[in-house]
Amino acid sequence: MKKPVVVVIDDEPSILEVSQRYFEHAGFIVHTAINGTRGLELVREFKPDLVVLDVMLPGLNGFQVLEMIRAESNTPVLMLTARGEEIDRLRGLESGADDYLVKPFSPRELVARAKAILRRGAPIGERLAYGDLELELTNRIVSLEGAELNLTQIEFDLLALLARSPGRLWAREELLERIWGADFAGVDRVVDVHLSSLRRKLGSAGAMIQTVRGVGYRFVVSV
Repeated sequence: MKKPVVVVIDDEPSILEVSQRYFEHAGFIVHTAINGTRGLELVREFKPDLVVLDVMLPGLNGFQVLEMIRAESNTPVLMLTARGEEIDRLRGLESGADDYLVKPFSPRELVARAKAILRRGAPIGERLAYGDLELELTNRIVSLEGAELNLTQIEFDLLALLARSPGRLWAREELLERIWGADFAGVDRVVDVHLSSLRRKLGSAGAMIQTVRGVGYRFVVSV
């Protein structure tokens, strides 16, 4: 079985050392970088299954690195922040991060979060079509009017979950548990952030994702 590859980008050598040790013990192949420039080089060279990215980096900060990664790929990104401020977390999520972890953190939790992200990326089978919107769930491809959309892993997972149950009302708490996992410690606004980005990418088809104020979301075919 192929080992998952992770690139860890952080300017604290102690975090790089501990992260590498725990990831390798969990069966990962690990590459580390102490700044954003080197981290981007590693991402481009090794095409990892996951990137762990610190926000506060010298030179290119984490948000800039994330933007460059997203311009080239949908590789899942888990961001690290020392501040623990909601504004940093939301900014990262709005920029395309898949998850975040606040420093100081347990290296066991870091590995657990990484495994959860990779599990979300597993194929789930089936093909769905609603008008000009098509989802190839096995290959994780979404097309609109024949053109493939550039969705993040989280955006795809949310769309697939909603689209597989048209008309069902999903509470934000349910979406958090199904997509981020029962042990996710973040705020439920993360759901709104990702669905807002997803709707923008879907254009007029985004109207299929309806908000039920104060409750959650549903996928409605006849809009």
